Amino acid sequence: MNKIFPDAAAALTGLVKDGQTIAVGGFGLCGIPEALILALKQTGVKDLTCISNNAGVDDFGLGQLLQTRQIQKMISSYVGENKEFERQYLSGELALEFTPQGTLAEKLRAGGAGIPAFFTRTGVGTVVAEGKEVREFNGQPHILENALTPDVALVKAYKADKAGNLVFRKTARNFNPLCAMAAKQTIVEVEELLEVGEIDPDHIHLPGIYVDRIIVNATPEKRIEKRTLREGGQ
Repeated sequence: MNKIFPDAAAALTGLVKDGQTIAVGGFGLCGIPEALILALKQTGVKDLTCISNNAGVDDFGLGQLLQTRQIQKMISSYVGENKEFERQYLSGELALEFTPQGTLAEKLRAGGAGIPAFFTRTGVGTVVAEGKEVREFNGQPHILENALTPDVALVKAYKADKAGNLVFRKTARNFNPLCAMAAKQTIVEVEELLEVGEIDPDHIHLPGIYVDRIIVNATPEKRIEKRTLREGGQ
């Protein structure tokens, strides 16, 4: 099976459509599949539910899809650094399912592992628990959280071989493997593509069974949200 596609637009063809749930890897602007997000914007698909820790910044990452009103709901942990995200939510234009970061990670991991739901103490007694089943374990209340199984995942990795085995780079790994495992179809954007066998099996972070399509973006922009320097530039 050939998993290699010439560009992001080609990789999205036939997979994305209106009303889907799409998981997007990344933490802020770290490890985001920027070429795939831009291509998703250019498809014009709408009424999307996006699962991501947050939505980048106003003009980059998922923030671009908020600007074009292609997202109708976010399942995420953080709104900061994106004024348009905040504005749309507060004005009632955007639905938001606030999910603690650890719970979000576990909801994706559970989806990939075939576990439909789990109980956690996180969020008990807060708005996170509203409308959810509460059960007591070891004398402590826990809330029931459902797993996430998105239609499509857009993922960023550092390297892939042609079978889809992935290597992530440092903290850019973040939510990417979990998104890939949970989704029904996974598209991965990588900086380097290798032949099968060129990655030491002990160095593979995610096996290719979770990967359906691959594109190469050898020179990503890799923005950062805030640049902090010591006084005097030292």
